[in-house]
Formats: sequence, structure tokens, C-alpha cells
Amino acid sequence: MRLLMLGGTQFAGRAVVEAALGRGWEVTVFHRGRHEAPPGVRSLLGDRTEPGGLDALAEDPGEWDVVVDTWSAAPRAVRDAARLLRGRARRYVYVSSCSVYAWARAAGYAEDAPLVEGASADAEQTAYAQDKLGGELAVLDAFGEDRSVLARSGLILGPYENIGRLPWWLARAARGGPMLAPGPRDLPLQYLDVRDLAEWVLHAAERELSGPYNLASPQGHTTMGELLDTCVTVTGGAAELRWTEPEVILRAGIQPWTELPVWVPPGSDLYDGLHNRGVSRAVAAGLSCRPVEETVADTWRWLQDLGGVAPQRPDRPSSGLDPEVEAKVLGTG
Repeated sequence: MRLLMLGGTQFAGRAVVEAALGRGWEVTVFHRGRHEAPPGVRSLLGDRTEPGGLDALAEDPGEWDVVVDTWSAAPRAVRDAARLLRGRARRYVYVSSCSVYAWARAAGYAEDAPLVEGASADAEQTAYAQDKLGGELAVLDAFGEDRSVLARSGLILGPYENIGRLPWWLARAARGGPMLAPGPRDLPLQYLDVRDLAEWVLHAAERELSGPYNLASPQGHTTMGELLDTCVTVTGGAAELRWTEPEVILRAGIQPWTELPVWVPPGSDLYDGLHNRGVSRAVAAGLSCRPVEETVADTWRWLQDLGGVAPQRPDRPSSGLDPEVEAKVLGTG
């Protein structure tokens, strides 16, 4: 199989590239050159946001079995790439997001749930949800429904994470001492290891799948307790988890999801939207999810190799709770 990866040097894109190389695929990576591409690929350089940014791709004679694209800014960048490649690639897999679904979302929502309004394939960058849906529309316009895969991912964790969610929890656990643990302990979580996302994307290309798929672990694949227990264990056990009721956290003005990454209070629209989506279509199409212990341990090893400091995307807000706020809530400050 021949893969053209648009991006491919960080997080999800890099995981797709490494999975493809592991399968013996021939891989071309089109990227801006800001980060080193994985060894074993052929690189083409260009910036999709600049005039003439696709020239290297346009001038290259290559043809591919599949294009994989993770773009999340102006949809017109997806539009231009997809139009350029529609006669040179058999299938286009766009790594989209469950953010494309309109709010509020019913518990267990599936791929036929209502979508956000205001998206366009021709748009400049606006809001994340509309940008991702605009990217989907661009792919469908160029490749049609039969040759497009819309991989609507949920929360993605694992090695190479440059958003700061699991790396923040690991760094906090490694710091030790009393550690605010947002309850309830048995709160079911949905997420996807980035490597499981990558394997499913390649599987979809091999099997010539098409259409939209919600990509996340089945609900209850792990819990908040299992996630944080594992963070404490892999970092050496210096942290003491102090389980705290959601009401206490919210009264303190702590923001779910951002100040306490991954966590949102149960029984809320936010919880149903982020941790209670239907994924039966993707599971039936081959999605497999590794244990949370493997995701956490491998992410910690990767962080250690980097000296303990994870990269951070400049276009994403930083995550995590101020130590003084944590100490105040726990009564230890």
C-alpha cells in the first residue's frame, strides 16, 4: 500500500506514519519542515496556508492508495489538497472530530446525529467544530461518499501527545503529595489511544471502508479511578489521590476538561457529549482498544525520553490545575 500523509510529524499523523511503516507500506509525508519526519519516509515540503504551498505536491508524479489528513484549521486547505489529489489517490481518510455534532448531544449519539451549522468547505479558519465539518465537506466534494472515510475521533491520548492532557496528569502524579482526584472514582471514560486510531485508519484504507465513524473506546473501557491509579503507579507512587466530589470541584470554580483534563462531571450535557458516544459502527468495522495501563505506561516512557516535558501545540490552550488552587480545595495550602 502507498500512503500519502498530510502532516505526519506530530501526534496522530506521526502515529499513522509509524503504523504504516510497521506494515511495510510505502509512505510519503507532506509537511512544513518544522519537525523532523520519521525515518523511512519520503518527504515533500510545503505550507498549505501559503500561496503556492501545494506546489511540491502538485509537481510530484506520485499516486497513492490512500491519503490521510488530520488538518483542523481553515477548511479551504483540505479543499485545495483534496481537489489536487482526487485523480491521484484511491481513498481519502480525514481525521475529523466528534465536535462536528450539534450541541447538546443525546447519550449514545451515533453517526446520524445532527451536525453543527455554519460549516463550509471554502471557509477560512473560524471555530474548531465548523472547521472540522468544513474539512469533511471538502473531502466529500472531491472524493465523493464512496471514496471518503470521515474518522470522527473523540479524546485522543497516548505517546506524542502535544495537547497536554495525559502528560499533565503524569507530571502531576510524578510531583507527588496530596493530589486532587475528581470523582466519582468509578466514572466511565471514553478515549482512544492514538496508536489504535492509526491502526484503524490503515485498516479502513485496506478494507476500502467509507462514510463517517465515531472513533473512541466503548464507554466504560476505563474509569477515572483506573486512569489516575495507573498514573500514580507508573510514575513511582509518590502521589496520594484525594478523591473529591464533583460539587466541591465546581463550587471552587475549577473548569472541567481544561483545568482537570479528561474529567467532566457525570450527569451533564458535557459528559454525554464527551464520554458517552455510540461507537458500535467503528467496533464492527475493526476498531480495537488497548488497555489503559499500556497507554499510560507508554506515554510516561515517551515523556521520560523527552526529559519529562511534553511538546505543546501553540494553537491549543494549555491544560492543568494551578497548584495553589489544588492545595486550597484539598485544605493543604
